[in-house]
Amino acid sequence: MTEVTNQDLIQSLIEGFGEKIIIEHELYGLLTFETHKDIILDVLSFLKNDGPIKFNFLTDITAVHYPERKHGIAVVYHLHSMVSKVRIRIKVYIDEYHPTIPTATNLWKAANWMERETYDFFGVKFDGHPDLRRILNMDELGVHPMLKQYPLEDPNRVDKKDEYFGR
Repeated sequence: MTEVTNQDLIQSLIEGFGEKIIIEHELYGLLTFETHKDIILDVLSFLKNDGPIKFNFLTDITAVHYPERKHGIAVVYHLHSMVSKVRIRIKVYIDEYHPTIPTATNLWKAANWMERETYDFFGVKFDGHPDLRRILNMDELGVHPMLKQYPLEDPNRVDKKDEYFGR
Protein backbone atom coordinates (compact mmCIF):
# COMPACT_ATOMS: atom_id res chain seq x y z
CA MET A 1 0.00 0.00 0.00
CA THR A 2 1.50 3.34 -1.07
CA GLU A 3 1.23 6.38 1.12
CA VAL A 4 -1.16 9.05 -0.11
CA THR A 5 0.29 12.57 0.05
CA ASN A 6 -1.44 15.91 0.41
CA GLN A 7 -0.66 16.49 -3.27
CA ASP A 8 -2.56 13.31 -4.18
CA LEU A 9 -5.47 14.48 -2.05
CA ILE A 10 -5.43 17.93 -3.65
CA GLN A 11 -5.37 16.37 -7.12
CA SER A 12 -8.36 14.14 -6.38
CA LEU A 13 -10.33 17.06 -4.88
CA ILE A 14 -9.63 19.29 -7.89
CA GLU A 15 -10.53 16.47 -10.29
CA GLY A 16 -13.83 15.98 -8.49
CA PHE A 17 -14.80 19.57 -7.71
CA GLY A 18 -12.72 21.83 -9.93
CA GLU A 19 -12.63 25.53 -9.16
CA LYS A 20 -14.83 25.09 -6.09
CA ILE A 21 -11.76 23.88 -4.17
CA ILE A 22 -9.34 26.62 -3.10
CA ILE A 23 -6.18 25.41 -1.40
CA GLU A 24 -5.19 27.68 1.50
CA HIS A 25 -2.05 26.10 2.94
CA GLU A 26 -0.39 23.02 4.40
CA LEU A 27 0.89 24.38 7.70
CA TYR A 28 2.69 21.59 9.60
CA GLY A 29 1.42 19.10 7.03
CA LEU A 30 -2.25 19.85 7.80
CA LEU A 31 -3.94 20.45 4.46
CA THR A 32 -6.44 23.30 4.69
CA PHE A 33 -8.75 24.21 1.84
CA GLU A 34 -11.84 26.28 1.21
CA THR A 35 -15.00 25.24 -0.62
CA HIS A 36 -18.57 26.47 -1.09
CA LYS A 37 -21.63 25.70 0.99
CA ASP A 38 -23.59 24.44 -2.02
CA ILE A 39 -21.20 21.47 -2.37
CA ILE A 40 -19.95 20.98 1.20
CA LEU A 41 -21.95 17.78 1.69
CA ASP A 42 -20.58 16.37 -1.57
CA VAL A 43 -17.02 17.23 -0.53
CA LEU A 44 -17.47 15.75 2.96
CA SER A 45 -19.05 12.60 1.52
CA PHE A 46 -16.21 12.25 -0.99
CA LEU A 47 -13.62 12.62 1.77
CA LYS A 48 -15.40 10.10 3.97
CA ASN A 49 -16.29 7.45 1.39
CA ASP A 50 -14.67 7.88 -2.03
CA GLY A 51 -11.40 9.78 -1.83
CA PRO A 52 -7.91 8.29 -1.80
CA ILE A 53 -7.98 8.56 2.00
CA LYS A 54 -11.13 7.64 3.92
CA PHE A 55 -11.63 10.31 6.58
CA ASN A 56 -13.71 8.19 8.93
CA PHE A 57 -13.65 10.49 11.97
CA LEU A 58 -15.22 13.94 12.30
CA THR A 59 -13.01 15.63 14.88
CA ASP A 60 -14.80 18.96 15.10
CA ILE A 61 -17.14 21.48 13.54
CA THR A 62 -16.84 25.07 14.67
CA ALA A 63 -16.91 28.59 13.28
CA VAL A 64 -14.79 31.72 13.24
CA HIS A 65 -16.25 35.22 13.00
CA TYR A 66 -14.41 37.57 10.61
CA PRO A 67 -16.48 40.79 10.74
CA GLU A 68 -14.00 42.61 8.47
CA ARG A 69 -14.45 40.15 5.57
CA LYS A 70 -17.15 40.02 2.89
CA HIS A 71 -18.42 36.66 4.11
CA GLY A 72 -18.13 37.15 7.85
CA ILE A 73 -18.32 33.59 9.20
CA ALA A 74 -16.16 30.60 8.37
CA VAL A 75 -17.59 27.19 9.26
CA VAL A 76 -14.60 24.93 9.89
CA TYR A 77 -14.57 21.13 9.68
CA HIS A 78 -11.70 18.98 10.97
CA LEU A 79 -11.56 15.41 9.67
CA HIS A 80 -9.21 12.59 10.63
CA SER A 81 -8.38 9.30 8.96
CA MET A 82 -7.62 6.95 11.84
CA VAL A 83 -6.24 4.33 9.45
CA SER A 84 -3.93 6.62 7.45
CA LYS A 85 -3.20 8.95 10.39
CA VAL A 86 -3.96 12.02 8.30
CA ARG A 87 -5.93 15.12 9.26
CA ILE A 88 -7.55 17.75 7.06
CA ARG A 89 -9.31 21.10 7.59
CA ILE A 90 -12.14 22.43 5.41
CA LYS A 91 -13.45 26.00 5.57
CA VAL A 92 -16.69 27.33 4.15
CA TYR A 93 -17.28 31.08 4.28
CA ILE A 94 -20.91 32.11 4.71
CA ASP A 95 -22.81 35.38 5.06
CA GLU A 96 -22.86 36.49 8.69
CA TYR A 97 -26.32 38.04 8.20
CA HIS A 98 -27.80 34.80 6.79
CA PRO A 99 -25.56 32.13 8.34
CA THR A 100 -26.92 28.89 6.93
CA ILE A 101 -25.20 25.72 5.74
CA PRO A 102 -26.39 22.12 5.24
CA THR A 103 -26.10 19.74 8.18
CA ALA A 104 -23.50 16.96 8.21
CA THR A 105 -25.54 14.79 10.59
CA ASN A 106 -26.41 12.38 7.77
CA LEU A 107 -22.69 11.64 7.32
CA TRP A 108 -21.59 11.61 10.97
CA LYS A 109 -23.94 11.31 13.95
CA ALA A 110 -21.34 13.19 16.01
CA ALA A 111 -22.06 16.31 13.93
CA ASN A 112 -25.31 16.69 15.90
CA TRP A 113 -23.81 18.19 19.06
CA MET A 114 -20.99 19.98 17.23
CA GLU A 115 -23.50 21.79 15.03
CA ARG A 116 -25.66 22.64 18.04
CA GLU A 117 -22.64 24.16 19.78
CA THR A 118 -21.73 26.16 16.65
CA TYR A 119 -25.32 27.39 16.41
CA ASP A 120 -25.34 28.28 20.12
CA PHE A 121 -22.13 30.32 20.03
CA PHE A 122 -22.08 31.72 16.46
CA GLY A 123 -25.70 31.59 15.24
CA VAL A 124 -24.94 29.30 12.28
CA LYS A 125 -28.13 27.51 11.22
CA PHE A 126 -27.54 23.99 9.90
CA ASP A 127 -30.31 23.26 7.38
CA GLY A 128 -31.82 19.83 7.95
CA HIS A 129 -30.43 19.40 11.46
CA PRO A 130 -32.75 17.09 13.46
CA ASP A 131 -32.72 19.14 16.69
CA LEU A 132 -31.04 22.53 16.26
CA ARG A 133 -31.30 24.30 19.62
CA ARG A 134 -28.94 25.72 22.19
CA ILE A 135 -26.75 23.19 23.94
CA LEU A 136 -24.63 25.15 26.47
CA ASN A 137 -26.23 28.57 26.91
CA MET A 138 -29.67 29.42 28.26
CA ASP A 139 -32.48 29.50 25.71
CA GLU A 140 -33.28 33.06 26.83
CA LEU A 141 -29.77 34.38 26.09
CA GLY A 142 -30.89 36.06 22.86
CA VAL A 143 -27.36 36.51 21.45
CA HIS A 144 -24.61 34.31 20.07
CA PRO A 145 -21.72 35.20 22.39
CA MET A 146 -18.74 34.24 20.20
CA LEU A 147 -19.61 36.84 17.57
CA LYS A 148 -17.08 39.64 17.87
CA GLN A 149 -19.64 42.41 18.39
CA TYR A 150 -20.00 41.19 21.98
CA PRO A 151 -17.31 41.99 24.58
CA LEU A 152 -15.24 39.12 25.95
CA GLU A 153 -16.06 40.11 29.50
CA ASP A 154 -18.83 42.01 31.23
CA PRO A 155 -17.47 45.55 31.72
CA ASN A 156 -19.55 45.87 34.92
CA ARG A 157 -17.70 43.10 36.81
CA VAL A 158 -16.25 44.63 39.97
CA ASP A 159 -13.79 41.80 40.59
CA LYS A 160 -11.85 42.74 37.43
CA LYS A 161 -11.20 46.40 38.27
CA ASP A 162 -7.57 47.47 37.82
CA GLU A 163 -7.42 49.29 41.15
CA TYR A 164 -7.91 45.97 42.96
CA PHE A 165 -4.69 44.71 41.38
CA GLY A 166 -2.55 47.79 41.98
CA ARG A 167 -2.72 48.97 38.38
